[in-house]
Amino acid sequence: MARIAIVTGGSRGIGAATARLAAGAGYRVCLTYRNRREDAEAVVAAIARAGGEAIAVQADLGIEADVLRLFEDTDRRLGRPDALVNNAGMLERQMRLEQMDAARLRRVFDANVVGSFLCAREAVRRMSTRHGGRGGAIVNVSSVAARLGSPGEYVDYAASKAAVDTMTVGLAREVATEGIRVNAVRPGTIHTGIHASGGEPDRVERVKARIPMQRGGQPEEIARAILWLLSDEASYLTGSIVDVAGGL
Repeated sequence: MARIAIVTGGSRGIGAATARLAAGAGYRVCLTYRNRREDAEAVVAAIARAGGEAIAVQADLGIEADVLRLFEDTDRRLGRPDALVNNAGMLERQMRLEQMDAARLRRVFDANVVGSFLCAREAVRRMSTRHGGRGGAIVNVSSVAARLGSPGEYVDYAASKAAVDTMTVGLAREVATEGIRVNAVRPGTIHTGIHASGGEPDRVERVKARIPMQRGGQPEEIARAILWLLSDEASYLTGSIVDVAGGL
């Protein structure tokens, strides 16, 4: 029986690459999007052309009702998930912390932290052997910013990803005897559209000289690490955070 994966934020970048790779590995995939319906449908269509199966569900993951609907839709249309990739996230325009207001902080933490917690909660309720599930794997997409702090640009984003790191370790230990593995990847500077959201589309070119490998990463390079963590090849790995950051 085909395994089922939910990939949040699957309309572009790392999420889209992960959805395509998961479908190629035999998963039936539910990918989420907030606003980019056409992009999400294009990913679903590409998966179908390659012989896979995928659906797209609109959801704002900072809203609990949307998360509940996402998992209910997946249950009904595909079945209980075996894998969750908490990839959806956002950042806002570059600025120093002293310029940030509470509304911005709430937007960033709702998207990056609250959404990840809520999706993990619903996944555990379905995967855990304690609840009659068959086990599964969760991979959280963090950021090397959690270690570096992103001074002068995205201290709030960095802090939100540090929260994701802590959740990864705590949840992994919480459900280790219930058939669920929980790990994270920390991407470095990756060629995705998120940099445009911060006001600097070409940020990768500006900062690549400080990366030991002297280049930005590609979404597919992160997706391959995610798929490995989901796979049985990582069967004794839980509570781990894997940096995929070109040496940063």
